[in-house]
Amino acid sequence: MSRDGFDLAVRDGLVVGPSGRRRATVYVRGGRVALVSHEHLPAAREVDASDLLVLPGMVDTHVHFMDPGDPEREDFPSGTAAAACAGVTTVIEHTHARPVRTAAELAEKREHLAGRSLVDFGLAAHAWPEHLGELEGLWRAGAAYVKAFTCSTHGVPGLDAAHLLELFRRAAAAGATCLVHCEDDSITAWAEAALRGAGREDAPVVCEWRNRDAEAAATAVTALLARRTGAAVVVAHASSPEIVELARRERREGARLLVESCPQYLLLREDELRELGPFRKFTPPARARSERELERMWDALADGRVHHVGSDHAPSTRAQKTGGSIWDVHFGLPGVDTTLPVLLDGAHAGRLSYERVVEAYAEAPARAYGLWPRKGTLRDGADADLVLVDPEARWTVRDEDVVSKAGWSPFAGRTFVGRAVATYVRGALVAEGRRVVAEPGAGAFLPGAGAEAGG
Repeated sequence: MSRDGFDLAVRDGLVVGPSGRRRATVYVRGGRVALVSHEHLPAAREVDASDLLVLPGMVDTHVHFMDPGDPEREDFPSGTAAAACAGVTTVIEHTHARPVRTAAELAEKREHLAGRSLVDFGLAAHAWPEHLGELEGLWRAGAAYVKAFTCSTHGVPGLDAAHLLELFRRAAAAGATCLVHCEDDSITAWAEAALRGAGREDAPVVCEWRNRDAEAAATAVTALLARRTGAAVVVAHASSPEIVELARRERREGARLLVESCPQYLLLREDELRELGPFRKFTPPARARSERELERMWDALADGRVHHVGSDHAPSTRAQKTGGSIWDVHFGLPGVDTTLPVLLDGAHAGRLSYERVVEAYAEAPARAYGLWPRKGTLRDGADADLVLVDPEARWTVRDEDVVSKAGWSPFAGRTFVGRAVATYVRGALVAEGRRVVAEPGAGAFLPGAGAEAGG
């Protein structure tokens, strides 16, 4: 590749990838990484990164921007602004309020989102019991993955074991990837009936309703069926070491099975429900009852048993979180604002390496969903998605600084070390500090791997 005519040079930063770090300059041409080198070559624009880490843009493959559907909670302009300010340059989104069950619905959503995103984005589809025959068409139309629930939640019907088996058989035949929310519907329904019957309205009811047995049972069935069908399956938002281990057993037996987890399972504890109630209502709930349990989740992330991290960004405003009983208010937390900071702080504290941060929140999710090597890496020819990080920046999370429409964070009051100071999408600056400097439309739609394979 010619070394003349670079558009951008990000100079002398500590460039970090999954396999190591080196002091180098990243040169960009035509929106792609043209060269990573210690050489000093001319460029039209230059950025001094000598005191910074230079990372590939983060790839958050599990966000809900509610657009179209419930834009009071979030929409694409606000959600992708939050992503950009936090160093996330690619998202895969699905919203349950307007599910995508057919290729036609995927096309409608893609048309609706034209010009609304600040970062590049893929779109996931939903597995619906009576629409399982749509899977191949969805995959060929460009869905990034197919999301399945094993419990009825957010208005999405759960799949029982027979439907899940059929979904996986179809996914294996089509070469599609499934992301599965694992909570057994019969167990959660039984628990809900008993708890409501007892008149329970206290916040800790959440962890008894969406209980450990329900998550473990559904994970075990999902993992077993993944192995028996050969389907590529990701266990969504694994909440505890037990869930990680259940998946690991079947993976050892040959299952094409990966585990995703989220920052809430690295930092939050079950007993916080007592004080914070609806602001800790998400599912599966926080499971940790001790610091040692949290440390075990960090260990699983550090050594790769947790394959990658997603935010599961599912915001509600403060008013929406307090507008009803604990049974009625929305599930979910805002998270895309703070996922990279949680991981950077973990690296600063020695819980994992900066290399593993890049792998877990950039390269590994990009590989899992067919976006690599275009995304998740700074190798030559990749999209020039970069995040510049000050690894020594010490700052405290404040609700008033949250970019998401939620306007609050589950980590408010915590002090983190490390944060994004600039984010580039295909070589263009989209955010600087907590300030967006681009317009919606800077981000482009990314068709899933099935669309590429199918032409």
